[in-house]
Parts: sequence; structure tokens; C-alpha cells
Amino acid sequence: MIDQSALLESKSLRDSVLERTDVLDKVKALSLLPDGMHVTTAMVAAYFGVTAEAIRQLKARHREELSCSGMVTLQGPELAEFKRDVLSRFPGGYPQPRASLTLYSRRAVLNIAMLLRDSEVARQVRTYLLDMEYLVRTQPVENPAPADVASLDDRIDQRITHILGKTVVPMFNALIATAGEHRRELIDLRDDVQNVERKLCWHHRRISTLEEDAPRDQVRASIAAMTWQAFERHVADLLRRDGCTDVVVRQARSDRGIDVTGRTADGRSVAVQCKNRAGRSSVPSADMQKFAGATRAIGQVDIALFVATCNFSSEAQAIADLSGVITVNRDELEAWSAGVRLKALR
Repeated sequence: MIDQSALLESKSLRDSVLERTDVLDKVKALSLLPDGMHVTTAMVAAYFGVTAEAIRQLKARHREELSCSGMVTLQGPELAEFKRDVLSRFPGGYPQPRASLTLYSRRAVLNIAMLLRDSEVARQVRTYLLDMEYLVRTQPVENPAPADVASLDDRIDQRITHILGKTVVPMFNALIATAGEHRRELIDLRDDVQNVERKLCWHHRRISTLEEDAPRDQVRASIAAMTWQAFERHVADLLRRDGCTDVVVRQARSDRGIDVTGRTADGRSVAVQCKNRAGRSSVPSADMQKFAGATRAIGQVDIALFVATCNFSSEAQAIADLSGVITVNRDELEAWSAGVRLKALR
């Protein structure tokens, strides 16, 4: 059995189980803000039974890791919009911060559970995670009955994920640290391995959801409930989660067709158009033409993303292919939202 101290000390081990956010609700119900996606520092503290100051100190020590897990601090226009679109719906139930507001995704809360030492709830979350790891490693798989094939596939996926997260990725990290001329190739290979790991985690969550009779369209329903402003922030959060920096939501209708900008980890510029088209079957060609023109008008854009909650018409897709725009349709958006890293950002 893996000792709990391993989760506290090993970032690679924490990363390997970061997608298992379902354990939070199995240990204790986690209350979310009205957007259904985030919690505040005070809410995190209440969940773990510690002071808000303890969470703020942990945030200061592990800011980079928590930011990669989905923690974000809103200020200025972003904070004003979040207060207007989310907190104002329940004015008496949540604080109305003036200067800044730190929000945590479920992944970030799970990350905190693996870092917080002085909390019984955090200890129970770690115990639950390690029990799952133990079962994955010790469950017999010989001679499965036909009815157990799906369960067997799931256990195999979890074992592969375990190996990738604890052996292969750390090996690549060690090689990268000492590499010279082949550093870029090693980083690309490591990213490929991590993407496979994320996809397996997503596949495991989908199977777990089916086994527990949870709603199959949970991610889709969450996206469908978003306003256009909330959807833009959601896409911005996904960019940050995948390593992008300088991510800015442009916050205006007169945005010339570009809603979010940022840079990938290796410095490439990103421009994003977000279309929350609930009830629409496809994005029309006119919208694609407008976005393609906007990316040319503002200068050099290395990655142009058009993210939609629906599919793209054949004409719109043809224009995207000709102009170099990368389309992210409904199914790809749901997978991205569920944890699969977007290939274009690698």
C-alpha cells in the first residue's frame, strides 16, 4: 500500500490522480458557486475544515501547481463580469469582493487535498485515492467472464495510466533536465505520453459515470447552461489549464471577432473565437469568414481557434481549412472540458 506521504511529496504522483475529482463528493459534498464549476477560498476552507488563511498560505507556496490545476485569480474587468453574471444571481449568499477573487476548479480542490497536511477531510481524500491505486494494482484479471470485459478494459486503462504517470513521465523529466540538442524532441514525446494519460483518465471517468448511472451529458449540460460571457471564461480556463499564459478575455461585443487571446507555453500567439450556439445545428460560413478576417487584421496569429458548442457547416469548415483556422466542435469541446489536452496547443 502506498503511504500518504507519497502524495504530499511527489508532484508526479499527484498529477497521475488529478482527474479523479469524483472522490471529493465521495468523501464530503463539495458546494459550488452558481456557475457550477468553481469554489472560493472560503468554500475550500469550509470543505476541508481549516481556516481561509491556511488555504491562502498553501496557495502562496504552490501557486504554479495550483494554477495548472485550474486555480485562477480574477481582477478588474474579469472580476466585475464574474460578479455581474454569477455572484449577482445570489447577492445574499456569496461575498462581493472588491479587488480580486481567487477561484478553484474541482481539479484544483483535489490538488489541495493532496497538499494539505492538517485536515482530516484531506487525509480521507488521500486515503480514498490511494485505496483506488491499490485496487488497480492488485485486482486479478486472469480469465475474465464475458460480462466482465468492460470492467477489465477499465482496470487495464487504469494500470496503464499508473505506469505512465509514475514511471514514463518522470523518466522523460529526468532526460529533459540533462538533454542538450534533443531537448525539444524529448519534450514533444513527453507531451504525447501525457496526452495519452489524460485520454485514459477521461475514458476511465466516462466508464465510471456509466457504471454509476450518472448523467451521460453532465459536461454538455454544464456548458449549455453558460452565458456567452461564462463560456468565454470557460475557454480561457481551458487554455490556462493546457499551459497557456497571458490569457485575456476581451470582454466586449465589439471585439472584432476575437474573444480570447493568449500564448502557448512555447510562445506562440493564440486567438480564439467562442460561439455558444445553444439550439443551433452548425456555425455558418459568415461567422467563420469574420473570424478569419479578424485574425489577419490584427497581425501575425500563430494559432487561430474557433470553439463552438455545436458543429460547423461544410462551408464554414472549408473556409477554416483554407485560412488555417482550427475548429473545435461540440464533441471536441466536451472532451477538452473533460480533461483531454487540445492537440493544437501542444
